[in-house]
Amino acid sequence: MRVLLGVTGGIAAYKSVEVVRRLREAGHEVRCALTRGGESFLRPLTLEILSGNPVYGEEYLSAGGSGEEGHITAAAWADVLVVAPATAHFLARLALGLADDFLTTTALAFGGRCIVAPAMHPVMWGKASVQDHVATLRERGVGFVGPVQGPLASGETGWGRMAEPAEIVAAIGGEDLARRARWARRTVLVTAGPTQEPLDPVRFLGNRSSGRMGFALAAAAQRRARLMWPAASSLQ
Repeated sequence: MRVLLGVTGGIAAYKSVEVVRRLREAGHEVRCALTRGGESFLRPLTLEILSGNPVYGEEYLSAGGSGEEGHITAAAWADVLVVAPATAHFLARLALGLADDFLTTTALAFGGRCIVAPAMHPVMWGKASVQDHVATLRERGVGFVGPVQGPLASGETGWGRMAEPAEIVAAIGGEDLARRARWARRTVLVTAGPTQEPLDPVRFLGNRSSGRMGFALAAAAQRRARLMWPAASSLQ
């Protein structure tokens, strides 16, 4: 799998190093794109050494280059686009279709699976404007990993901490490609509720099942499908 990892500006950017390492250990090719804010927290050389590839930045806008449309090339190369951490600012730009740097321009040109791992203060995450953008992106098939509840850089605890690298890599498929392949082109049928097994034309054995376990299994199957194939999943 070819993974393009976008890193935006936030203290959680240090976790992106571990995401790259885990993906490489799983045998996948990784390229990274740093925003201006991301570069304030993480140097390009770190990601270049770990990924084994040059890091995309804003140099594609400068004169004297090769003339290659870097964002088009990167979008065509990647199988999956992952942004971790994804700030509130990035989520807004992605939802609105803005393209004012390399990462957002590439995202706009990318037609494959997109996964974001938000990271921000809980008050910011809870804002109606942010949640509107989140809802828009979910409707368009963007997969979300986190945020999770935990300690934050501010010293507080709440919902806004970026998901751990292992969880992000698992959502990408970096650690369970074989399992993902086994789920391909399969239909999951889950029944729920009470059952009746006839003993004779009059009597039967039954139970008072509420159906909650069946609903939970169906919801879990739907979540898995949304992570793997966002546009194809449905619950009937």
